[in-house]
Amino acid sequence: MMKLVRKMDTEQIETKNKTVVEIEKLVKEFRIGRFTHARVVHAVNGIDIDIGKKEVVGLVGESGSGKTTVARVVARLYEPTSGRIILNGREIPKRMNRKALLDYRKHVQMIFQDPFSSLNPLHTVGYTLERPLKVHEIVDGNGRKERVKELLEICGLAPAEKYIDKYPYELSGGERQRVGIARALAVRPQLILADEPTSMLDVSIRLDIMNLMLDLKEREDISYLFITHDLAAAHYMSDRIAIMYAGHLVEIGPADEVINEPKHPYTQLLRKAAPKPESGLKPEEIDIGGEVPDLTELPSGCPFEPRCPFAKPKCREKLPDMVKVSEGHFVRCVLYSGGELQ
Repeated sequence: MMKLVRKMDTEQIETKNKTVVEIEKLVKEFRIGRFTHARVVHAVNGIDIDIGKKEVVGLVGESGSGKTTVARVVARLYEPTSGRIILNGREIPKRMNRKALLDYRKHVQMIFQDPFSSLNPLHTVGYTLERPLKVHEIVDGNGRKERVKELLEICGLAPAEKYIDKYPYELSGGERQRVGIARALAVRPQLILADEPTSMLDVSIRLDIMNLMLDLKEREDISYLFITHDLAAAHYMSDRIAIMYAGHLVEIGPADEVINEPKHPYTQLLRKAAPKPESGLKPEEIDIGGEVPDLTELPSGCPFEPRCPFAKPKCREKLPDMVKVSEGHFVRCVLYSGGELQ
């Protein structure tokens, strides 16, 4: 798999060990239908993830795996069904009034997948970036204008005067996403939830946006939850990678280990499906049976069992526990017990 190598110095490694957010046993369920036809969608099922200061954790999975729901719950666009979110050592209540929610969102911001639909087409770039500064009462009128110019230039939109009075339809996709990043950055958050921030951009500018995000991480002391279905992008961006399937976390560990030595059969499948430069960017042909489970009727055992080439009868009995396979590397699979392949 293609990898553009990033190196972390000793200071970065020590800094990222300071935990910013802890996600513990997070569950999110949605009720659909009415009365006798009501069903429950088990979108997120007991997720545990912690993110350190200036750390990037990549959250990877297919569409429908629950990764975007995790971000929206942490952003408090959805209320969690159960579980805990702990920010800077303080547990965030399930229900918050407007003042508490505003305070929380000073620390936790989100970059959305679609850079066009996430910006109001009736508002200029200047208005869009001034709005969070006004809502959160960060600076006064004159200070807001200067902060807007600073944000635009930090995010590669210079000279700022060229962009302030433009509307979203007058910008390219990459420029719109830079405005989205600037808006998230405006309140100086500690954590940014980046939901597929490059998937709708032209291939030629994806790397520019990822490099911008990494530069901002160092400059602004930001941590990221980087959500993607692209293993190569996750590898490039992330210090650690977490793999989701059918609402469950199935593997988490250092990025290099998860990519180069994947343990869970689903992670191995994702790796095989990723385009490779040495084969003309063509993925391997994969012969796999079974179907993705219905999230309203999850099996009692491993949700990947119907598609797993290594499935055993006990895979159907109960959901496996997370087991440690190496330092900081955990996998949820009956093939491993005590960290050793069975």
